[in-house]
Amino acid sequence: MRIVITCGPSYEPVDEVRRLTNFSTGELGVLLANRLTADGHEVFCLKGEAATYTGICTAKRLIPFRTNDDLLQKLQAIAEQGNVGAVLHCAALCDFKVKRVQNAAGEALTERKVSSRAGDLTLVLEPASKVISRLRPLFPQAQLIGWKFEMDGACDDALTKGQQQIRENETDLCVVNGRAFGQGFAVSDRQAVVASLASKAALTDWLSARLSSK
Repeated sequence: MRIVITCGPSYEPVDEVRRLTNFSTGELGVLLANRLTADGHEVFCLKGEAATYTGICTAKRLIPFRTNDDLLQKLQAIAEQGNVGAVLHCAALCDFKVKRVQNAAGEALTERKVSSRAGDLTLVLEPASKVISRLRPLFPQAQLIGWKFEMDGACDDALTKGQQQIRENETDLCVVNGRAFGQGFAVSDRQAVVASLASKAALTDWLSARLSSK
């Protein structure tokens, strides 16, 4: 099976030397890519350039990406090749991008590197491209697995948001984790939890078995 995995963080530029990003390491995606490659699948691993995990990735192709839009373009190129059986979208993408940078007087700053002497600055943000919402049109026949990392609320809240993600984006499963969920991971379909896993290794084993049975 041809499998696409996204992992690690995207970033969105503030100017030509500064960026917005997050703490995603890319480790889980690389572990999944290596396991599924060992299972005999043809794996394309799209890994954020800002990912800090340095372990070797044995996927057939390791493709770096920068912004949400850059990732989307690379997914579109893979989709055009056809025959993708599954997409595991575990990348931690930016929710917002910088619309403009302005000084205390409300004037837009357009320097390649905004001066540290500019005083107080305001970043005006706008929503970044929502890649998960584009996966079903790009890969209409593939099994789509999304991720939901939640920090606030309780376990049931995190699971509800995971199921909402499935309904809104026409994905098949959602892996839920984060402080709101608690230790480990849950895999949910749109109605219920189908697996509870205590570790990354257990999650990798479960997803390997799931995809190898298809």
